[in-house]
Amino acid sequence: MRRIAAITIALLAAATPLAAQTSVPAKVKFIHAGTLLANPGEAPRGPSTIIIRDGKVVEIRDGFVAPEGGAELIDLKDRFVMPGLVDMHVHLWGIGGDPLRDRLTALNRDDEDDMMHAVANARVTLEAGFTTVRDLGGSARGMRALREGVERGDIAGPTIVNAGNSISVSGGHADGTNGVAEVFADAIHKHQINTCDGPEDCTRAVRQQIALGAQVIKYMSTGGVLSNVSGGLGRAMTDAEMKAIIDAAHGLGRKVATHSHAAAGTKAAVAAGVDTVDHGSFLDDEAIALMKKNGTWLVPTMMAPAAALEQARKGLLPPAVIPKAEEAAAAAFASHSKAYAAGVKVAFGTDSGVSRHGDNAQEFSLMVKAGMSPAMALKAATRNAAEALGRSNIGSIAPGKDADIIAVAGSPLDDIKRMEQVEFVMRHGVVHKAGGKRQAFPAD
Repeated sequence: MRRIAAITIALLAAATPLAAQTSVPAKVKFIHAGTLLANPGEAPRGPSTIIIRDGKVVEIRDGFVAPEGGAELIDLKDRFVMPGLVDMHVHLWGIGGDPLRDRLTALNRDDEDDMMHAVANARVTLEAGFTTVRDLGGSARGMRALREGVERGDIAGPTIVNAGNSISVSGGHADGTNGVAEVFADAIHKHQINTCDGPEDCTRAVRQQIALGAQVIKYMSTGGVLSNVSGGLGRAMTDAEMKAIIDAAHGLGRKVATHSHAAAGTKAAVAAGVDTVDHGSFLDDEAIALMKKNGTWLVPTMMAPAAALEQARKGLLPPAVIPKAEEAAAAAFASHSKAYAAGVKVAFGTDSGVSRHGDNAQEFSLMVKAGMSPAMALKAATRNAAEALGRSNIGSIAPGKDADIIAVAGSPLDDIKRMEQVEFVMRHGVVHKAGGKRQAFPAD
């Protein structure tokens, strides 16, 4: 009995909030912002003071307010300050932006090696101003561990909303056995659980990814540019398979993203209730009207087809990729321009991992070139992306929200390319970049 009582006391002590056990002073920071875009899509305000306590914004005041005793002052009086950015489509796992190196080292890399790359990719992504990302395809266990490592403060990186492995039909875009020699394909089959055929099997595949820690589900409505043998970019799944995936995910509280190129795949996914269409390279009028009617988000990833085409023409990708890359690159710009003009809801995404990590902000210029205003492009990467994720704690700078804050020199509303040179990055109240330079982490 004494032992049980002692264990009970220890458990109760562990469950007692830290603030009740010890008196820990709050970490308070005052940011003096020269220009503050607190709510992208609205007009910026002039000189302002953002007050942060324990990683949360508690107040915004006009002018430059003197910090309270013991508070840290961050001087951004000559900078344009705004919320941290959100990238709705990245692949942090493994080697990114270098497909030839990835292919040549595939047989020599373990998951542990790819995790080391992912840690580095996460940090450069954060330093580019992206304080939250949705990772849409990587090791299910590894990405869950990376996500939790960031949240514990063990490593520097953005908040990660992870999908685990993408769901695909056999022979589809995320079937790892595509084009692989028999001896290796047999080994892959023994571990691969993300492929499915038929609605019941697809329900199983979704549930298994969620059991491994997936916070969002991604599936392949169509073929993909980078598949070695999967033919074309056309529709790959039946209506029943798509509905089974989406219903299973929604039933367990997860949103669903679909990789989709061909219009037929996009229209079937939207009709089945998908939350975001990623890529959307071939959007006809019917697909656009259906997306508007259903309130489906488009995540255009305009960088991806351009990067894939450049890599394919340099011989860095298999020959089967070249015609698909050319087709997608030629169609995507026109499709996205038409979608923007029609008023389809747009959330920012890059497919980084196809392109290099840290170059994410180059997507802004492509969006503007396709007809989006700089103001709307910034909103797509902040408030829109937060809404598409279902996360009300990010996307703007306001009391109660996470202190995810970045700064650039000069207004990106005048020149969107300024987003490619983020000089200051704060995530959850911790400064990771200042004066354009990486800060020590954890802070000394």
